[in-house]
Amino acid sequence: MSKVIRRILAIIPAVIIQVLWMLILMSWLAPYATIVATLLSICTFLFVLYIIIKRDEGTYKILWLLVLLTLPILGAVLYLELGNKRTGLPIQRKLQHAKLEHDVDYTDVIADISKNNIRFSQTVQTICKKTNFPVMPNENVTYYPLGDNMFPDMLADLKAAKQYIYVEYFIIAHGKMWDSIVDILQEKVGQGVDVRVLYDDLGSISTYSKKDAKALKAKGIHCHTFNRLFAIKGTLNYRDHRKMLVVDGKVAYSGGINLADEYINEYEKYGHWKDIGFRLTGQAVQNYVMMFEEFWCAFCDKNDDLTIKHSFMPIDYSARRDGYVVSYYDSPLRKEAISNDLYIDLLSQAVNYVWFYTPYLMLGDGLMEAVVNAVERGVDVRIIMPGIPDKKLIFRMSHSYYQELLEAGVKIYEYQPGFVHAKACIVDDTVCTIGTVNLDYRSLFLHFENNSLFYQSRIVQEIKEDYSKTLEQCEQMQPYDKGKYAFRWLLDGILRIFAPLC
Repeated sequence: MSKVIRRILAIIPAVIIQVLWMLILMSWLAPYATIVATLLSICTFLFVLYIIIKRDEGTYKILWLLVLLTLPILGAVLYLELGNKRTGLPIQRKLQHAKLEHDVDYTDVIADISKNNIRFSQTVQTICKKTNFPVMPNENVTYYPLGDNMFPDMLADLKAAKQYIYVEYFIIAHGKMWDSIVDILQEKVGQGVDVRVLYDDLGSISTYSKKDAKALKAKGIHCHTFNRLFAIKGTLNYRDHRKMLVVDGKVAYSGGINLADEYINEYEKYGHWKDIGFRLTGQAVQNYVMMFEEFWCAFCDKNDDLTIKHSFMPIDYSARRDGYVVSYYDSPLRKEAISNDLYIDLLSQAVNYVWFYTPYLMLGDGLMEAVVNAVERGVDVRIIMPGIPDKKLIFRMSHSYYQELLEAGVKIYEYQPGFVHAKACIVDDTVCTIGTVNLDYRSLFLHFENNSLFYQSRIVQEIKEDYSKTLEQCEQMQPYDKGKYAFRWLLDGILRIFAPLC
């Protein structure tokens, strides 16, 4: 409810301006109505032209064009506050200032991958180049089909920490999971371990307060919030949706699991909570170290005198025992939507199947087209969604995409025991991604996310097996009866217009 109120507060000033403008037009400027209307039309035309020319997701453009053409003043204010990446310039400047460079030479790795799959080697090279994170040898990875399975291992690795612990999550909430972790963090601080916690202000707005953060600092734990939320500053976007736990640069955890009890099924919120995660060890952990430290340097308090000096160590690619992995983060401030483009790329390369886990389903034009094209080529495209939603309106918006996908031949399943929060993609027994990226606009275009792309690793088969087991607990969706679809078609169309804002 707090998040909804914040979004309403962000829109209220723009609505007031629009109403005042209409009142002024009807009273004071009535004699000059023609001139004013002409000037307003010219300004609106230029604004619309700017949006059309701008490189952005097509459906996102359509939303703003409809708002602008219907209510020019309100639309312009809302776009400048919420839809324009210029509102993220302060964040971008901080990131550029803290950007960590590296000179890792991975050309031999690209050449090695190209021996088996030239097309995929181009994909890996592109990801590395655009994100500035190198492809790593995958020495060891553990897959967890539930947060319940991952939690005990997290505690064990925290207890074994000797040098530092990095914690970065979208949601932190008091309960068995977080309180158990804090007890260990406090103990480790007493042993001289450097402990740092970074969490998103909006993601944890109803579960973790400034008072809680102060309590952590009192225990000797360095703690900061990401992108503090202000009602009228466009900060509803550009949230830190990343999730990672790093211990001593030797172990990294990630996936969809936040630090709250529902993620380990200690608290039943929306039925059984299906989430997934993984544990990396070896040199591949370096990418997660760099991801955390870049954000910490960019967003920590100026009064925090901690200095981060880690850099990429020379990589021994001969240590590869289980394929390769590229771990990277998405930034809404880049020109390219990295994960969105990656999924389009993987769909275009797929021969046999592409299977997705996602809690939300709101696809942009490019990704929708790639999914449909893959199915038309004979690729088996499947999507597992929740059976019990966490947000009913968002769930209904996700359903507005079902008919088109189902008619194209996409297989959509809903997990009957409860809520699916997992985020993954599996392709042709060779490639998989696992991380924090949902198949919706916020994850693909408006949030900071992290993702790991695995190639020729056993985790691909482990996720596939878990996916197949999960399907046994799912109900397959069917297309609606077209004779009864007329009203629903209208509602779906309206919902899809506003999907980029949700």
